Amino acid sequence: MSKLLIGWASRDVSTNKPVNIPGQFHMRISEGVLDPLTLTALVVDNGKDLVAFLSIDLVVMRSGLLDDIRRKVQAVKPDFPVLKILASATHTHTGASHYEDGQSAWVSASSTAPVQTVPHDGIKIASSNEYRDFLSTRAAEAICQAYDLRKPGGIAYGYGYAVVAHSRRVVYFDDTSKRAQGGASGFSVDGKAQMYGNTKDDKFSHYEAGADHFVNLFFTFDEKKKLSGAIINVPCPSQSSEHRYMLSADFWHDTREEIRKKYGDIYILGQCAAGGDVSPRLLHYKEAQERRFRLKYGKPGQAAPDKDLAERKDIAERIAACFSEVYSWAKKDIQTTAPLHHEVRTVKLSKRIITADEYEFARKSLEPLMQEKFKKDGTALENLDYNSKLVAQRGRFEHIIQRYETQKAEPKMPMELHVLRIGDVAFASNRFEMYIDYMHRIQGRSPFLQTFVIQLAGMPGPEGSSYLATERGARGKGYSACLFCNQVSPKGGQELVEQTLKSLHKLYDKK
Repeated sequence: MSKLLIGWASRDVSTNKPVNIPGQFHMRISEGVLDPLTLTALVVDNGKDLVAFLSIDLVVMRSGLLDDIRRKVQAVKPDFPVLKILASATHTHTGASHYEDGQSAWVSASSTAPVQTVPHDGIKIASSNEYRDFLSTRAAEAICQAYDLRKPGGIAYGYGYAVVAHSRRVVYFDDTSKRAQGGASGFSVDGKAQMYGNTKDDKFSHYEAGADHFVNLFFTFDEKKKLSGAIINVPCPSQSSEHRYMLSADFWHDTREEIRKKYGDIYILGQCAAGGDVSPRLLHYKEAQERRFRLKYGKPGQAAPDKDLAERKDIAERIAACFSEVYSWAKKDIQTTAPLHHEVRTVKLSKRIITADEYEFARKSLEPLMQEKFKKDGTALENLDYNSKLVAQRGRFEHIIQRYETQKAEPKMPMELHVLRIGDVAFASNRFEMYIDYMHRIQGRSPFLQTFVIQLAGMPGPEGSSYLATERGARGKGYSACLFCNQVSPKGGQELVEQTLKSLHKLYDKK
């Protein structure tokens, strides 16, 4: 069996230019850098096959970013197997926009509907196309550098526990759409479930899903068995600071800093496992959490720390403690040779069908929105906030109409699926904000000791991600589980589970 060759590289991909920050329904123009946006590349090669992991502090990957990265790597290294680049976003809601200029987070990049530019008089916004070119160049450089720096080394792996995510879908005894303030908008359609619902409501029943406190860890070592880096796979999006107007890697920045205090300047490659129905936000015990942060991180005579920054530090300390606990015993089994097989193929998944009633709802709802005038009588920021939300709703309804008109001819959505094994652990990718039930279905039936599920993986072509809700999620509706949010149906979600398991078993049986 051939020796493992391991190479790492990273880049700071922050920008001081005023860029749009996607992740909300209104545009946020960056006002500087709170902490660095980072991309990290890891190449693992055994002479027969390889994988190039790439993690970027972005909310999603879209607008042909993966195509650009692969093209630029190929230009420098014509023989590099660019299909083996497995890129993913950490899902920070304070990353810079790399979308096509004029496109926004809420409009499908493949939509044939006319692009609606948001007026931004008095506010300078840097080109997202320019940032995407910068980002793809830096990513290609990192991958090529990691490949060139490959040296014999070893791997170790294990799992631990860290409370990071909490269920963010609240279920009520009644159908909230029938309440006086209920109904539907261009952002969501209410039902018995709500994203970030109020738990003090008299009709509060339960959280729709639990959470997953497993952290999968994959360590790398140099020839002298010195720790060189690690993949940290956490089932939670990094969105503690999701409302800020400064660029930030969110809790991944704090996690890197906390781990490096003890282990030096090692590489940290963050991966977001399934996190469509969970987040780092606590929905009950809010007052208790505020007290915790005030006493834990506050100082006498000073104001209480910002909640989001305290939350990030709290999370980072738990992940770092998990890291140390797992490393203490995983390093006893460093492997310098291992089977490595990396399968990349396209699977087609059943779409979430738009009904005739939903089409009519979208068509009728769009008409008054198209007649509504852009706001001009407020401050520049007030106008941008209002007008970007208006364009958001228009775009979402237009996309529903387009989906209805094309779904008979195109009932399936293609997805590039990566499944690979390195020794007794496996990695499996998907393009979605995946509900955790799907991850558990894959992991529960996987033949491998550990299976790292990677959501928000970059795809060829212009489109990005959408939520992948479960059957119970679709029944409850609400944001993340309604017509606007799901391009693939629960049936398609199970098709993804079965196709992933098919590849996992194939690789497990491969010599």
